[in-house]
Amino acid sequence: MTELDNYLHYLSSQRGYSTHTIKNYQRQLKAIIRSLNHQPPSAEIPSITINWADIPAAEIQHQVSRWHQQGLSARSIATRLSALRGLYVYLIKQGLCKVNPAKHIRAPKVEKRLPKQIDAESLSVFLEQIPQHSAIASRDRAIMELFYSSGLRLSELISLNTNQFTQPFEMLRVTGKGSKQRDLPVGKKALAAITIWLNYRQDFLKNPDEKALFISSRGARISSRTVQQRLNYWAKKLALPSHLHPHKLRHSCATHLLENSENLRAVQELLGHASLSTTQVYTHVDFNHLAKIYDKAHPRAHQLEDSEQSIEDY
Repeated sequence: MTELDNYLHYLSSQRGYSTHTIKNYQRQLKAIIRSLNHQPPSAEIPSITINWADIPAAEIQHQVSRWHQQGLSARSIATRLSALRGLYVYLIKQGLCKVNPAKHIRAPKVEKRLPKQIDAESLSVFLEQIPQHSAIASRDRAIMELFYSSGLRLSELISLNTNQFTQPFEMLRVTGKGSKQRDLPVGKKALAAITIWLNYRQDFLKNPDEKALFISSRGARISSRTVQQRLNYWAKKLALPSHLHPHKLRHSCATHLLENSENLRAVQELLGHASLSTTQVYTHVDFNHLAKIYDKAHPRAHQLEDSEQSIEDY
C-alpha cells in the first residue's frame, strides 16, 4: 500500500471519517499528485511513489499559483491545501516527514458564503403538503421532518438505525464527525412522521434483521444519492421556489433555532460543531433580527427613551 492508501485507511479506521469525506480527500490528493507530475486532470495516477518528505514549501506555493492560473476556484484550492496539510500531519506522526511544507501556504481569499435557508413559514407549508398515505411519500416526509427538526447531516441520517431513539422516543443518539456521539431532541412533527413511516417500513422490509431506519423499496439502507434525489423531486413537484438539499434543511433548522433562542452554544451542540466559530456563521443570516435582539437585550440600548429628560430638555 502507498502512503496515500495508508492515510485514507487511517482516516476511516482511526478517525471515523465518513465514506463521502474520505472519497473527497482521495480525490483532492490524487489531483495534487497529478499536478506534481505535470499530468492532465484526466490522467491515471502514476505507479511511481512520491517522496512527500522531499517536496519543499516553494513547490507547493508554485502549485497553488498554477491552480489559480488554471481557473480553480479559491474555495477548491483551499480544500486541496487542507487535504494536503492533513496528509502531512499524518506523515509526521508516522515519522515519515519532519516538517509540513503546506502548513503556512495560503490559498487565494475565499469569499465567505452565508448558509442558505428557507423561511419557517414557507418550509412549514411545504412539509405539510407532502402526503403520508404511501410508503415512499411517508418515508420522504419523515426524512425531511427529521432533517429540519434535529439539524442532522446527510451522512448521519442515512446511517440511523431503528434502535437509536431513546425512551420515551423523544431523543435521538447520532454519531457525527470523528465518531463523536450526541443526543438530539426530536420534534413532535418529526416523531409523528417517523411513526407513520415505521408502519409502512414493513412493506419494504426484505430482511427482518435490517436495522436501518430509512430503507429503499429494495429493502436496503437508503443511499445519500437517493435522499438528495427525493428532496429535489418534492421541491419540483410542490413548486418550492428554491433548490432543496439536506444541508439547506440543516441550515434552516440552525437559523430558526438561533433566531428564536438566541443561544449560539446550544445550536453548536445541536449541529455537532467542534468549534463555536463554525456555528457563528449563522449570526450573519439576519441582521435585522439581530438588531432587534440588541435593542431588546442591551441595558443601554433604550437609555434615551427610558430617561426622564432628553438632550433637548437642556
